Amino acid sequence: MDRSSRSRRFAPVVAVAAAAALTLAGCSSSSGGKKAEESAEGASAGKATTPRMTVALVTHQAPGDTFWDIVRKGAEAAAAKDNIKLIYSADPNAGNQANLVQNAIDQKVDGIAITLAKPDALKDVVSKAKSQNIPVVGLNSGVSEWQKLGLMEFFGQDETVAGEALGKRLNEAGAKKAVCVIQEQGNIGLTQRCDGVAKTFNGDIEPLNVNGTDMPSVKSTITAKLTEDKAIDHVVTLGAPFALTAAQVVEETGSKAKVATFDLNKELTGAISEGSIEFAVDQQPYLQGYLAIDSLWLYKNNGNYMGGGEQPVLTGPAFVDKSNVEAVAAFAAKGTR
Repeated sequence: MDRSSRSRRFAPVVAVAAAAALTLAGCSSSSGGKKAEESAEGASAGKATTPRMTVALVTHQAPGDTFWDIVRKGAEAAAAKDNIKLIYSADPNAGNQANLVQNAIDQKVDGIAITLAKPDALKDVVSKAKSQNIPVVGLNSGVSEWQKLGLMEFFGQDETVAGEALGKRLNEAGAKKAVCVIQEQGNIGLTQRCDGVAKTFNGDIEPLNVNGTDMPSVKSTITAKLTEDKAIDHVVTLGAPFALTAAQVVEETGSKAKVATFDLNKELTGAISEGSIEFAVDQQPYLQGYLAIDSLWLYKNNGNYMGGGEQPVLTGPAFVDKSNVEAVAAFAAKGTR
């Protein structure tokens, strides 16, 4: 049976990590192309004895977005255990992200992990990597596009499914009118989240575009919207920092709106415990970073394809609310959830 026909029988799989016995090693990281040696805190106590690899992780991280710190920690932990030199770089501008991928190709890395927030901008550079026999995997953004671009594997959540799940939770909460705050226009994953919410939510919902790189502007935009429309009973945000800002707005304006969000950080778990944020949809970003890097080690050293090479490896969605937040909070405090 060929690989294509075999893998069509696979269902989307829940993320699992696989690796042999290991020891701690440092990994090289960079931000915006500036490299610096870093060790991974809390990494596994062993290290693979396989030859040293160099792997690039290139994301669309915007400055100040703490979500990506968690992705990076997972990637660093996998790199430490797998004897990998990890080169991390990021840029929210899709053209600049493509240039960072080209930089990785020029360095003749052994593998590349990328996010596909704006997949069309990365199509050509992914093709170049493949032409030079550099394996490329995707994570976080692009679950609907990774196969079209020819990536080997993908690690993340189905954003549409996650949005649909959140829409159902809004129905259960009795919500009637909501706004979906989009911090980066044109980001396919964020659009899919809001579209998913709209698909299952029985009330009215509208998108609210904000400049995610300017939090004071985010705050003023949400403030203006809640002041203008008193009927809004829920604010849906697409990232933890924006949820915390929305919660501040609700408190300062005396709005009766409640806040629900996608994604976590340690501050957000505290806000859920205190009740200023209702719940969060967790896609386990640490796991996304970890599995993406580990998969490239597995491919090089054992020819493995997670998910059969045809189906995404799902890391979410899961809900975190008052009923289970304490179990997650201890890990979030370490910056790994």
